[in-house]
Amino acid sequence: MDSNKRPENMARITTKELADKFIEEQIALIREQVGDKKVLLALSGGVDSSVVAALLIKAIGKQLICVHVNHGLMRKGESEQVIEVFKGYLEENLIYIDGTDRFLDKLVDVAEPETKRKIIGGEFIRVFEEEARKLTDVDFLAQGTIYPDIIESKGVKAHHNVGGLPDDLKFELVEPVKLLYKDEVRVVGCALGLPYAMVYRQPFPGPGLGVRCTGAITRDRLEALRESDAILREEFEKAGLADKIWQFFTVVPDFRSTGVREGKRVFDWPVIIRAVNTVDAMSAEVPEIDWNILKKITDRILAEVPGVCRVLYDLSPKAPATIEWE
Repeated sequence: MDSNKRPENMARITTKELADKFIEEQIALIREQVGDKKVLLALSGGVDSSVVAALLIKAIGKQLICVHVNHGLMRKGESEQVIEVFKGYLEENLIYIDGTDRFLDKLVDVAEPETKRKIIGGEFIRVFEEEARKLTDVDFLAQGTIYPDIIESKGVKAHHNVGGLPDDLKFELVEPVKLLYKDEVRVVGCALGLPYAMVYRQPFPGPGLGVRCTGAITRDRLEALRESDAILREEFEKAGLADKIWQFFTVVPDFRSTGVREGKRVFDWPVIIRAVNTVDAMSAEVPEIDWNILKKITDRILAEVPGVCRVLYDLSPKAPATIEWE
């Protein structure tokens, strides 16, 4: 039987009981496959890699080595959350790489979206490869491949950016959630005891905030994006909208607009709020948000985020618009 094909009679994992059974089965399979060898995992902080990390920790403990690369394009507090959740289990086996300067220096004056994506993805592979080559006794590479990845890309987990590692590293793959759909991965993550905010983390592009800081990225505009996004998430959480809206974020485009601050003309950025609901991400609708909530978010962004003079709400459905701006 094709190990990359989900059995037709495989039950959907919808309850903790089913998740616990799956976890027990995978622990046995991982231990059988890995034995006493070490496993390397690129831990992005996303749902898939976090669930795989938690599952491997349960199965093989400190035989797992995780590398978390902060490319400087994470949302506020995300790298800190990864370290907080996993450091106690892995200790020195959690390798944290602050690659902020390395990535952002590569992106100076790069405005074309696809070029930005390639630079970010390519640099991630290089950083991860450098760390992998420092480790001489690792035989396995774990990946957060899930079933839609197999269907859509023939098993290549491109958005985790480890599919391009050189062949001479000769890692054998460990992919314990490769037959699960995203909703099943979340159920397993909850059963493993991962924080709700991590398990139900919104879809986040591989290039991170790099595609929401449109055009050529600058550090000050990137910081305005990170802070405005944090305000949006905080206020939606307070208003009870975080679980009702499929995805929401801010965008800071690469142009300025005139404004007035303390009686003087300023030339600052707009912040665009994007919120959508969808079933399959192939089409998306924009929810109606209570005016008072939008006004509070607007007031906070204008008061707390330097260099911003306007806040806008993107009303465009998909199609003709896309969910992300780049």
